[in-house]
Amino acid sequence: MKITVLSKKEARKGSFYEIAFDPDIAESRMVEKKSGKNVLEIKPIAAKKINQRQLVLILRQIIFFAKKYGIKKVALDFSKIEKMVAEINVATIGEMLAVNFNMANYEFVKYKETPKKGWSFVEEVVVIADEEKQKELERGIEKGKIIGDEINASRELSNMPGGEMTPEILVKEIYRAIRGTGIKMKVLEEKEMKKLGMGAILGVSRGSCEKPKFIILDYAGAQEKAPLVLVGKAITFDTGGLNLKPSDSILEMHMDMSGGAAVAYAVIAAAKLKIEKRFIGIIPAAENMPSGESYRPGDILRSMSGKTIEVLNTDAEGRIILADALTYAERFNPRLVVDVATLTGAASIALGERASAILSKDDELVKKLMELGEQSGDYVWPLPLWNEYEVEVKGINGDVANIKSEGNSRYGGTINGAMFLYQFAKKLPKWIHIDMAPKMTAVFDEFLAKGSCGSPIRLLVKIIEEL
Repeated sequence: MKITVLSKKEARKGSFYEIAFDPDIAESRMVEKKSGKNVLEIKPIAAKKINQRQLVLILRQIIFFAKKYGIKKVALDFSKIEKMVAEINVATIGEMLAVNFNMANYEFVKYKETPKKGWSFVEEVVVIADEEKQKELERGIEKGKIIGDEINASRELSNMPGGEMTPEILVKEIYRAIRGTGIKMKVLEEKEMKKLGMGAILGVSRGSCEKPKFIILDYAGAQEKAPLVLVGKAITFDTGGLNLKPSDSILEMHMDMSGGAAVAYAVIAAAKLKIEKRFIGIIPAAENMPSGESYRPGDILRSMSGKTIEVLNTDAEGRIILADALTYAERFNPRLVVDVATLTGAASIALGERASAILSKDDELVKKLMELGEQSGDYVWPLPLWNEYEVEVKGINGDVANIKSEGNSRYGGTINGAMFLYQFAKKLPKWIHIDMAPKMTAVFDEFLAKGSCGSPIRLLVKIIEEL
């Protein structure tokens, strides 16, 4: 989608549907005025002064209704948006425009037959702005385009069927996506993982005919001895292993690699933005499948750290592969490690579908991520990681149990998952866990297509920029 900034005089030459906001209409509609102007009237979710959360949805409404009515080109008077959110600077609004226009325009159509009239995607948005604001607005839009494009690229991978997005295919897709960005990519194969003692990821992948991959992305925008490291879970399909998932839980498990996709495309976006820092993405990728080779409940895996993991449930596999990734992150001497995973259904039970869960021992870091979440639109909310929870993940026959080993295992699932990861993050100077399971897919009223919504790439880019 093309986004162009024009003056009122320049915009008169084009043929567009002008956007008008009218809180008094019953529903959004197309109108042809007596003057001959075509207008798309939108009933905004909020009128007059709005907050940043509401602005996100209003911007998506524009594209949503343009698509609904088959409108290819729309024109937006920037002053109308600016009046709604006077406290947000022009460049930030420009970034939000581009990110959310792109996100709302995306649909996963790879496997659909093209309709006779073509797809309903919006082709161009003209933003009409005063001349003195155009450069700042264009700067924000350019940044937002980059971030929005990479969010949609991540969604495309996450939406792919499991049979067509294996660890090997994931490697090829990421390799293709990093071309020209300056990112260096290294992939550890099964043989190298064995040499490093990565018994955790190797154990999880044992049941699949697809070999695991361990992907490292390294961008040196600056010479830093202590880089930022992002770690993303990429289970390209999760059956639950021998603890097989029920039918209603297995359908969307091709998206269990969403954390890995988010890390990959956040790194790519930040590299394209030329952020002058060194940041690294680590993506352990595997399938969790049932077979005669599968790891079993009761098995004990030796992780790269030397700690043994007692497997009490093969469907708690994401934290197991992340254990080796967190240990591998130590070799970079990182200043901060952020891991991202669709880790627990319990996070969705606790928070609904509006925010990802965050857990850390560092209260200041938690507070900062909440602030960045509000700014980016990838909202997060904290859960406790108190010392009292640590006893619950102690193994009986091994060092660490992969689910709660004492008491009812259904209780505190998100906390127990994070506490498990903490056992492998203790040597890291700063660490925080993002359980993005609640935000794996779009909510019905977010004006986004069904399927992956690309969380939390906007937040990860902010983290790279500011931490």
